[in-house]
Amino acid sequence: MTIASTVDPIVVPYRRSRGHWANVGARLARNPSALIAGAVLLALVAMAIAAPWLMPADPFATSMFARLKPIGSAGHLLGTDELGRDLLSRLILGARLSLFMGITPVLLAFVIGSALGILAGYAGGLVNTAVMRSIDILYAFPSVLLAIALSGALGAGIFNALTSLTIVFVPQIARIAESVTTQVRRSDYVDAARASGAGAFTIVRAHVLGNVLGPIFVYATSLISVSMILASGLSFLGLGVKPPEPEWGLMLNTLRTAIYTQPWIAALPGAFIFVTSISFNMLSDGLRSAMEVKQ
Repeated sequence: MTIASTVDPIVVPYRRSRGHWANVGARLARNPSALIAGAVLLALVAMAIAAPWLMPADPFATSMFARLKPIGSAGHLLGTDELGRDLLSRLILGARLSLFMGITPVLLAFVIGSALGILAGYAGGLVNTAVMRSIDILYAFPSVLLAIALSGALGAGIFNALTSLTIVFVPQIARIAESVTTQVRRSDYVDAARASGAGAFTIVRAHVLGNVLGPIFVYATSLISVSMILASGLSFLGLGVKPPEPEWGLMLNTLRTAIYTQPWIAALPGAFIFVTSISFNMLSDGLRSAMEVKQ
């Protein structure tokens, strides 16, 4: 005779595992410096979008009788530039071109450089040699000199400056993409997928991209601050944005003669460039820590 057990089975509650990006967001939310940097960048983007409604005056209206007004002048909260234009309005409107010139080249280089690096890293052999040795030709030049040389050869203008900066950043992103793709290509799960008969396109789409785009993206975000500084430098040298368009680097160039008479006014565009660049660097460091990407 058997005695039925009356002990109730232990019920383990089901807990849904959090996704990778949810964990990244949670770790990023615990990083105060990254949150502050993100808030500053969001404020700058919002300022650039709402520029027509935020500008207190016409940023292109000149007045030779109101040249280089000091900060706090009546009707000009941050003073005026060398042509009597309201500096606050030009700084607000200048955020559009400055952010555009900083983000767009990196975004284009991210797409082109990632494609080249992933192709070279996964294919290996002669393809890797041909792609990477060609990229090394551009990578051998310092970024500043290469940007100046390309912009000087192409001529001044927004489109030519964007082209020059994109060419500068493609080799850097491609090398990172090739390095991480080579590591992933040698992993066990890629070998298992290849042994199961999966094609190269399927392996890259299903197993490679998800593991390499994160480190590439984190590295690309760190280049935005460099892109902003280089774009501002090109405008300062007359190889980027042309007057009278407001852009922080160009404003530094036009205000350099006022540094002895109104130094605070002359330093304002540089302060905006500095704060934006530091914010991008802090956000990039926060993303690297949150995504657990090694240097």
